[in-house]
Amino acid sequence: MMEDMRYAVTGATGFVGGELAHQLVEQGHDVVALVRSPDRASSLSSLGVRLVTGDLDDTGALDQLLHEVDGLFHVAGWYRLGGRDLSTGQRVNVEGTRNVLAAAERAGTGRVVYTSTLAVNSDTGGEVRDETHRHTGGHLSEYDRTKAAAHAIATELAGGGLPLVTVMPGGIYGPGDTSQTGELIRQVVSGRRPQVPSGGGQMMWAHVTDIARGHLLAMELGAPGESYMLAGDQASLAQLLQSTARIAGTRGPMLVPHAMIRIAEKVMTPVLRIAPVPSTYHPEALRASLATYLGTRDKAERDLHWHSRPLEEGLTETVAWLRGRGH
Repeated sequence: MMEDMRYAVTGATGFVGGELAHQLVEQGHDVVALVRSPDRASSLSSLGVRLVTGDLDDTGALDQLLHEVDGLFHVAGWYRLGGRDLSTGQRVNVEGTRNVLAAAERAGTGRVVYTSTLAVNSDTGGEVRDETHRHTGGHLSEYDRTKAAAHAIATELAGGGLPLVTVMPGGIYGPGDTSQTGELIRQVVSGRRPQVPSGGGQMMWAHVTDIARGHLLAMELGAPGESYMLAGDQASLAQLLQSTARIAGTRGPMLVPHAMIRIAEKVMTPVLRIAPVPSTYHPEALRASLATYLGTRDKAERDLHWHSRPLEEGLTETVAWLRGRGH
């Protein structure tokens, strides 16, 4: 990437966005980030990132964020499986994306990288998809649905002339992950034995550092209007945690048979109508745990020169990081 550029970032207080901001600063770029609470973004301030206070529905803040920037990384998004109030997914993933990209159009932003996901294709049924695939049909979760809708908005605006490149990560892991996956990895490293499906569900796992680097490469080398799958190594959650346990020298997760997951989904579906259900046992989460979210990194490797470190290597680094912090 060219030096002395100014980039705007949404979602910079999150897992991927935070790593992206670090990499941008390390490369000598000026970074401005949209944050809801400056008090919770002290780590960004200490890096020298300029903060703009606001949310994805704040037109004034978005215009301020994009004033005289060379490019925009729209990373912010909502992720949750289960829960009674799912309206946040529509507000953040769909309307938020529409608002941010409309602001980029108003500002005449020269380059935009939008963070989509392999989950826009929902359950691929064991098939490995590429960027030409267009999923038509239902989605397993509100996350899948809203990210698919946002992906469609980005595609439409790119077709209308917005210089936008889309990246599509799969599963993401690594130091500093506060998601459910990160918590499960921490539990295994600490010697606990969380319950996970025995197999079935498969994802493409990539280290957060590589995902952030893929964003930078998309900004530099991506063709406007194109999408690139940042797909790492294929593994189920059980395999991911079993590898983590082998590296950490712990016992690993307790495996739950598929049949029990299917039964739990059927039991919890009617319960959900009358009472709150813990997110782990929500039908959405149970369905997603058995799904396959598969894609190929061939195009990203060929056109962006992107590479994902082997899963074993990335997990070894993650375990070492956790051990260094007392886990």
